[in-house]
Amino acid sequence: MMMGFAVVVGASLVSTLSVSINLFLGFITSFTLTGASMAMNDYYDRGIDAINEPNRPIPSGDVSPREALLFAVVLSLTGFLAALMTNISCVVVATVALVIFVTYTTKGKRTGLPGNFLVGACVVIPFVYGGFVVQNLKLYVILFSIIVFLSITSREVTKGIVDVEGDASESIRTIAVLYGEKNAAVLSSVFSFLAVSLSPLPWLWGLVSNWFLPMVILTDVGLVISFVSLLRNHSRKNARRVKNLSLLWLTTGLFAFIMGTFG
Repeated sequence: MMMGFAVVVGASLVSTLSVSINLFLGFITSFTLTGASMAMNDYYDRGIDAINEPNRPIPSGDVSPREALLFAVVLSLTGFLAALMTNISCVVVATVALVIFVTYTTKGKRTGLPGNFLVGACVVIPFVYGGFVVQNLKLYVILFSIIVFLSITSREVTKGIVDVEGDASESIRTIAVLYGEKNAAVLSSVFSFLAVSLSPLPWLWGLVSNWFLPMVILTDVGLVISFVSLLRNHSRKNARRVKNLSLLWLTTGLFAFIMGTFG
């Protein structure tokens, strides 16, 4: 749902929003392709999840591996059909997105930090896609995408702390596995700090209105509190809490950029 909403946000950043078939198709494409990537990820991670998250669908026995793959195929076909009905640029972006999804799921995750970067790219693409749904990209969409990329990369490094036991058993080279939870917490905080540092630029450059400020301030304060907490306590329990909170701050950041288009 969040990735479908991200397309709407991307569209709102480059054009005055109006209900249209293209916007609906853009939501469907992002929603289904993200769902497909998650289903594929569950399939390839079923061994790790049996240790880290045994209640997930495949380890718990609710869904068979074959059913997960079939579901991923159905979702992918649906997404590409919606992209094809939008425009050729959207088909190209959707293809790039799926290649990144598959690369991460099959190979990238085991690489650690490069895999974290791939996840960041996966999350950023829907915002870019939203621009192509209605027009073309603008400067603050690119700047926004960089901020989101840094925030998601931070969250993925933190997730490595949460999953360190299962990742180590599968030889996944996360920062937490290779260099320890403390160093992972430091690197995660660096990415968050960079995101916070860039966040005032859209307003300072006059790319958004003053309505941008309240929500971005809330987002920045939340991120700072989160990464300071992680630096002080990099236990698995606290890392899970910070990881979950990061989705809240991502949501408030989305609203900051939407509000900035008014006025």
